[in-house]
Amino acid sequence: MADTTMTAPNAANSAKAGSGTLLSVENLEAWYGESHILHGINFNVAAGEVVTLLGRNGAGKTTTLKSIMGIIGKRTGSIRFDNHDISHASSDKIARLGVAFCPEERGIFASLDVRENLMLPPTVRSGGLSLEQIFTLFPNLKERLSSQGTKLSGGEQQMLAIARILRTGARFLMLDEPTEGLAPVIIQQIGHTIARLKSEGFTILLVEQNFRFASTVADRFYIVEHGKIIDGFANSELQANMEKLHTYLGV
Repeated sequence: MADTTMTAPNAANSAKAGSGTLLSVENLEAWYGESHILHGINFNVAAGEVVTLLGRNGAGKTTTLKSIMGIIGKRTGSIRFDNHDISHASSDKIARLGVAFCPEERGIFASLDVRENLMLPPTVRSGGLSLEQIFTLFPNLKERLSSQGTKLSGGEQQMLAIARILRTGARFLMLDEPTEGLAPVIIQQIGHTIARLKSEGFTILLVEQNFRFASTVADRFYIVEHGKIIDGFANSELQANMEKLHTYLGV
C-alpha cells in the first residue's frame, strides 16, 4: 500500500512557526502601467506560519502576492525569501526557490481533465506531494480524475488549483481568496487543508476578505489599505481588535 504520509520539503527547517523569517518585504512599491498600486508595503512571514492579508477590494492585496511572485511589470523595494534577494528575480527563478502562487481565478484549463491539469506544472523542487498524498487531502479529485475542467464545481476547481502547486515541490504557498464564492462545507474543507499543510511544515501567505474564515487558520494578520500595511496583530489579539477590523473592512 502506498505511503500517504505527507512530508513537506525541507520540513526540518520550516516546521516551527517563528523559527526564523522566511519572507521579508520592505518598502515594496508596484505599478500597473501608470497606476501606482503599492506604496511602501512592509511585512514578514516566519517559517511555518499562516499569515493573512486582509483588506477591502482594490486595497493592493493581490498585487502584493503578484509582486512577490515576480509577475507584475514594475516593482521596487526589497523582497527576500529564504536569504535570497528576489526583488528583481523572474517568476521562474522564484518558483525554483519553492514559492507558488494560486490565483483567485484558479487557472484551470477547461479542455484538460483533472489528471492532466494536475500533471501540467513542472516540478521545481524535490519533495512535492505524490498523487496519493494529494488524494488524501482532496478525495473528491480522485473521483473526478477523468472529468474535464468545465465539469468541475467551484469548490473542486479550488481544490485542483491548490493540489496542482503542491505537486511542484513548493513549500511557501500564496493563496489568493481561496474561499471566494464557495459553499460553507467547502470553505471548511479548505480550512482543514490549510491547517494540515501548516502542521506538515508548509508556510502560507493568504489573501482573504472573509476574516471569519481567516481567523480559524491564521497565526497573524496584516491590514492592507490603499497600498499600505496600516495595522497588524496576532490571532490571539483578534477579539481586542474586532472594532478596528470592522472599520477597516467595512463589515
